[in-house]
Amino acid sequence: MGLYNYDSTEIPKSDRIPKLVENLYAKMPEIESARAILITESYRQTENEPMVIRRAKAFAHILENIPIVIRDLELIVGSTTIAPRGCQTYPEFSYEWLEAEFDTVETRSADPFYISEKTKQELKEANAYWKGKTTSELATSYMEPETLLAMEHNIFTPGNYFYNGVGHVTVKYGEVLAIGFSGIKAKAQAELDKLCLADGDYQKKSRFLEAVMISCDAAIEYARRYARLALKEAEECTDPVRKRELLQIAQNCANVPEKGATGFYEACQSFWFVQQLLQIESSGHSISPGRFDQYMYPYYQKDMESGKITREFAQELMDCIWVKLNDLNKCRDAASAEGFAGYSLFQNLIAGGQNEEGIDVTNDLSFMSIQASMHVFLPQPSLSVRVWNGTPHEFLIRAAELTRTGIGLPAYYNDEVIIPSLMSRGLTLRDARDYNIIGCVEPQKSGKTEGWHDAAFFNMCRPLELVFSNGMDKGVRIGPATGNVEDMTTFEQFYDAYKKQMDYAIQLLVNADNAIDMAHAERCPLPFLSSMVDDCMKVGKTVQEGGAVYNFTGPQGFGVANMADSLYSVKTLVYDEKKITMGELKEALATNYGKGLGAEDVAAMTAKIANELKEAGKTIGEKEVAAILNTVVAASEAPEVKANGERILKLIEEVPKFGNDIPEVDAFARDVAYTYTEPLQNYKNPRGGSFQAGLYPVSANVPLGAQTGATPDGRLAYQPVADGVSPSAGKDVNGPTAAANSVSRLDHYIASNGTLFNQKFHPSALSGRNGLENFVGLIRSYFDQKGSHMQFNVVSRETLLDAQKHPEQYKHLVVRVAGYSALFTTLSKSLQDDIIRRTEQGF
Repeated sequence: MGLYNYDSTEIPKSDRIPKLVENLYAKMPEIESARAILITESYRQTENEPMVIRRAKAFAHILENIPIVIRDLELIVGSTTIAPRGCQTYPEFSYEWLEAEFDTVETRSADPFYISEKTKQELKEANAYWKGKTTSELATSYMEPETLLAMEHNIFTPGNYFYNGVGHVTVKYGEVLAIGFSGIKAKAQAELDKLCLADGDYQKKSRFLEAVMISCDAAIEYARRYARLALKEAEECTDPVRKRELLQIAQNCANVPEKGATGFYEACQSFWFVQQLLQIESSGHSISPGRFDQYMYPYYQKDMESGKITREFAQELMDCIWVKLNDLNKCRDAASAEGFAGYSLFQNLIAGGQNEEGIDVTNDLSFMSIQASMHVFLPQPSLSVRVWNGTPHEFLIRAAELTRTGIGLPAYYNDEVIIPSLMSRGLTLRDARDYNIIGCVEPQKSGKTEGWHDAAFFNMCRPLELVFSNGMDKGVRIGPATGNVEDMTTFEQFYDAYKKQMDYAIQLLVNADNAIDMAHAERCPLPFLSSMVDDCMKVGKTVQEGGAVYNFTGPQGFGVANMADSLYSVKTLVYDEKKITMGELKEALATNYGKGLGAEDVAAMTAKIANELKEAGKTIGEKEVAAILNTVVAASEAPEVKANGERILKLIEEVPKFGNDIPEVDAFARDVAYTYTEPLQNYKNPRGGSFQAGLYPVSANVPLGAQTGATPDGRLAYQPVADGVSPSAGKDVNGPTAAANSVSRLDHYIASNGTLFNQKFHPSALSGRNGLENFVGLIRSYFDQKGSHMQFNVVSRETLLDAQKHPEQYKHLVVRVAGYSALFTTLSKSLQDDIIRRTEQGF
């Protein structure tokens, strides 16, 4: 380990990989029904047993009976569906949304799936059993009415875990590689043997440990099924090369994951079974491989030193894993699909960084991970690299070469911020140094954490709307009555009103998250996952019940730049310079700066006026409603309204914006971010852990922006909100270093659930060695100023526009969306437009 002069020409690109990729993307992803049918069969047979046992028996029943397949040319086997990139369904979490979308899921704009009529019927029959038994229904019953109302009015959305499994975890892959599931089963038995029948918690602990052992046996038998299938196919195979490959696959699957891996090939296969089976157990995403280059390295090193394996073959095995990571898939409801567009499962694999003793451990596999992403050129895994002052320079140059391809990988993370940030949340120094990234940008210690990252999307712009409406939305009270904005004589009064709206909304968000948390613990404990997380077996609890060493809930806020620019504009134009009145600004926002109202605005204002009249005791008929409607439309189209809107927009454009290295504005943005991050950390979750803020949107800034009216930063109604901690699109006009300087002035330490900083470069900016050196210098400079994360798109605006017009010519164009990459042509047009709008930088 240490510094490397790494020559990538030593590792040729196999022609196996392009064929695997071509086969993977030959058809639209398909929804299959096997898992739903099998879990329903099992649940019917275990009605009166403890839930954790029911879960384990259902897992075993699925793995014993789900159809299996070995795809052509595969060296690493294990597929959740027969169809490439297909997905199973998970009715124990929710099912109503899918049935409602049976007829539209194939034609929707974001992440469409094919579903046959036969599958629809099979799912309807299976789903009928789950009425009243899902986690989403139980969670709803735990939520307060005002929480549900806030969700209905799009103040925040916890839909990620409301309708699906949690995931967002990295398990102890290294332990499975070392001792196999037979070893983990033996550990569970040892803990069971320690228990006393008369202990008050014996029943709960013993049943959990029994469930772990059932799950381990199920994983072992599943691998044996693949061993038998590989032997059968080998017997029938006439190609001598493929026959030898199938025989080796059979031998691998007979050994792992039951036993510890004896070499790199077995370690690769064992890793993949863990990754795939975690997905089968629950519908969670962001199940992240973590520090793959660390726990896999001993097997690689041993085989290389003994001559058992060549670097070429080791690279090919890694390339095959990279392809398999793109085979996993899940179907989300249409609204969530807009927020997670690109068929992404956010499987974050991180390379480089330091070990528990603070020594850099960049190795051959770190470089080969970058090479695998170059070979496969697909969105998964969501490759990341750790950066600190001990990172080899050539490793960063190699990472920059991957960035230069335009794939949007890797993302870059700063050890110097993330390690102390995690320690401030209670992690030991050794655990914090061994962090990896989950999903988009969320740090955690692998094998010890149930982080509940990505627990909700919180749109920081919506509470500002409630300030202008005195807590009302569409004629309904959603937030506290903070007063008429026109009566607020100082900016401090206005800002305090915003903070009150934020505090109230954050409480409701916590209520929603905790309700969903409790529902998962009661109805969907996960014994297989819990067998690979400390200290679940020692304390006798699943991760859902608080068995992990570290427990957090991490909902993310976004729109920091919009809020900073909005509040700074209000302070400057209304209170400091008095160029506009609050009444004029309120009218401009209500009429979308004089550009006319959309249908949603008209409907909202009509409902508001009608509701006010009803409260005043006046009867509202159809004619009266029509008259209100005409009045609202006419008011929004009046010449004086348009002129006022245009004047105010022009004044707002002249106010300095976040992202241009203006300390006064940047300090304001830092304080605005605190309105979300500081209150949130005061709350606890049902697992005994605390809430921690993230500042990133995935891609929800686009669909949730489409539910948000005009804001005082000049953003028009229904346009995207700024993504993560990045400046608003097009507002950072002083170059990439200025933007990075601004973003670094935010407090990245308090946002310990992750921050996301996007930048877009023209390809010419990274050309040649000099371009790469400048790029690495930018990253180092930003990280020296205590920025936490950076990620990049390196693609021209012209290319993206042409890809919109001619998608058939850009099937393999991969771009960075938010905390993940995706094929550009699979994204909805609104999300494509958001990426195109981002400022194109150059050195």
